Amino acid sequence: MLNRQGRPTGPGFGSAAAHETFTGNRALMQEEALIFEIGRHDVTGVDLDEPAAFAPRLGGLERTDGIGLPGLSEPETMRHYVRLSQKNYGIDSGLFPLGSCTMKHNPRLNERMARLPGFADVHPLQPVSTVQGALELMNELARWLTELTGMAAVALSPKAGAHGELCGMMAIKAAIEAKGEGATRRTVLVPDSAHGTNPATAALIQFDVKPVPVRDDGTVDPEAVRALAGPDTAAIMLTNPNTCGLFEKDIVAIAEIIHAAGGYFYCDGANYNAIVGKARPGDLGVDAMHINLHKTFSTPHGGGGPGSGPVVLSERIAAHAPVPFVRPDGAGFALVEDEAGTGAFGRITAFHGQMGMYVRALSYMLSHGADGCRQASEDAVLNANYIRARLADLMSLPFGNRACMHEVLFDDAWLKDTGVTTLDFAKAMIDEGYHPMTVYFPLVVHGAMLVEPTESESRASLDLFIATLRDLAMAAVRGDVERFTGAPYLAPRRRLDETRAARTPILRWTPPQPVQEAAE
Repeated sequence: MLNRQGRPTGPGFGSAAAHETFTGNRALMQEEALIFEIGRHDVTGVDLDEPAAFAPRLGGLERTDGIGLPGLSEPETMRHYVRLSQKNYGIDSGLFPLGSCTMKHNPRLNERMARLPGFADVHPLQPVSTVQGALELMNELARWLTELTGMAAVALSPKAGAHGELCGMMAIKAAIEAKGEGATRRTVLVPDSAHGTNPATAALIQFDVKPVPVRDDGTVDPEAVRALAGPDTAAIMLTNPNTCGLFEKDIVAIAEIIHAAGGYFYCDGANYNAIVGKARPGDLGVDAMHINLHKTFSTPHGGGGPGSGPVVLSERIAAHAPVPFVRPDGAGFALVEDEAGTGAFGRITAFHGQMGMYVRALSYMLSHGADGCRQASEDAVLNANYIRARLADLMSLPFGNRACMHEVLFDDAWLKDTGVTTLDFAKAMIDEGYHPMTVYFPLVVHGAMLVEPTESESRASLDLFIATLRDLAMAAVRGDVERFTGAPYLAPRRRLDETRAARTPILRWTPPQPVQEAAE
């Protein structure tokens, strides 16, 4: 039997289909078709006057056919997007344990500050004299970032973490070339546990990548670095805390080895939120580190516009920070945009187009203070270790039951011979109302499940999450395979074939075949 959307209904269609409806709705859970299915191409919800006669200036490239967009009334439009929003899971919906991505609460105070007209309406081409308040805020944000990290300078312009990573490595490359070593220092060392962007960034700017093995405890051995470092070493790219949720305790020794070889230390700052106020990367020997403002300082993660990945730089490479940058100038602030005479490697982007992210991040810092930022780090680490301690008897830990940082990493050894995979377990979490944790990453751990609760979660929310995972774990061990292999049963859409969707995407919508009414 098919409902009016042409989807199977009736008993037997999955364990959640014992009572299907004609509309596809489930009480207050509203079904929603594609906008192309509910819209009408011959009408629009807005009355537009016929344009006056004009001469096209597109050189024969102007549109000759209708644009083909569906027309909706205003209530239909509102309902469509509200219903879609209800199908989305976000940090405002529930706990979001996505390891290595830090889905933390975004305080509404930050949003109000970002919407102040002087910040929300600023334009990158305004005269500098009219944006002194914005430049002062950027200068204050830079002061906080350099103070917290113990670094000499910061480049604010990168638009995301990977963009900042590229910026930092380009500054390192500029420093190498300024010393006349560009032809010889061509190798970047990257641990096996690194984020995938690390080797990609190094390769993008024509460095050769050499992997560094990870020892059995999930960290990098200084002796492995020493064996690989030499006169061709440009830099090492090390994440700390690393992607296994562990602090690289030998980071100072590793930095000394790299510096002795004449190279630079790039620290991937994706997990900086675990150590803010506890350790300063500059004191550990780091030369460059990007900071994801969405992870560490609460700006929205993928907030519908430019993100922000500032890069802090040590004294050794500060002169090579890209333009534009803010410089105090007498009674005000100047925006340096000409790289001549500055040592800058050039531009990484045209403008500081993410003003809203700067405002949100500084609002978070000022409302927390230095001690509050430190407590946020401590609470993030406490929450992750609470989950580790409460689940260690059921779920296996690849590096032993020892203290982690802001995220705890499980593997799939405990699922052996159960018929349940890491993916099955993650899908079953959706039925319980949780977004799954990161799965199958980092790659150095088989069947990885990386859980990051963030400091935002209360003990009550953690206890319910832990109890849910314990219930799922016990179901898997006792052989309740059906609960997992077909999950999710209760989501608006059933299990998707992500691999097929990625390899053979359907990029054009075509009208479905008409559904005939069943005969009486």
